[in-house]
Amino acid sequence: MLEAKGLMVFYENMLALNNVSIKCAENQIVGVFGANSAGKSTLMYTLSGIIEDIRKKEEMAGGERISVLGKIQYLGQDITDVKPSRRAKRGIVLCPERRRIFKECSVIENLRIGGYLASPSQANETLEYVFRVFPALEKLKKRVGGFLSGGEQQMLAIGRALMAQPKLLLLDEPLLGLSPLVQALLVRATREIRDEKGISIIVTEQYARPVLPIVDYAFILENGAAVLEGTHDELMNNPDVRSAYFGI
Repeated sequence: MLEAKGLMVFYENMLALNNVSIKCAENQIVGVFGANSAGKSTLMYTLSGIIEDIRKKEEMAGGERISVLGKIQYLGQDITDVKPSRRAKRGIVLCPERRRIFKECSVIENLRIGGYLASPSQANETLEYVFRVFPALEKLKKRVGGFLSGGEQQMLAIGRALMAQPKLLLLDEPLLGLSPLVQALLVRATREIRDEKGISIIVTEQYARPVLPIVDYAFILENGAAVLEGTHDELMNNPDVRSAYFGI
């Protein structure tokens, strides 16, 4: 489905991604694990194309110079130079770190905004599905987003991303700052979305342990470089990886 090769991102003289190659096949859940500043969000911005918008805004404002190198193929086509809006239309949808919902809008308004790429029938069908996966949102659909708990906001952020009809869903640290109970709920929902909708998923997390049981394949980033990759079993059988990333 998606394969990126040799991704390199420079923020002025700082190397944020260092020759990273990653792939995600159809109907897979791929994990990307690493500490803070390992390059996880930069990778997601690069795959979604949002890094180009960031680069242009910095250039116009006279800020730091951002350089992006490497190749990205999606569904057999080179999308390296494709704008983020067109990537979204092709099915690459990012659910960003720290939710970034529209806090002044209600739950239902946030979801409707997310469905701008969908036909009316698709939007209605997906809205029903979001409420089935996250039943708490249906009860709160008239509540303003800013008055939701952190877990409810994360459900809303994922639901809004689903409304955009993704074929490849990019989840950037969806468990950040949430209780173990809510984390478990979101992990189950992530697997259900893949199994029921056939949506491929790339998910980043600082702590791998909650997500590891559902991933088919995973990559570990350190200082912007992919230092290790493997299946669930391969990573769990590595004692250094278990100690450093899974807390075992």
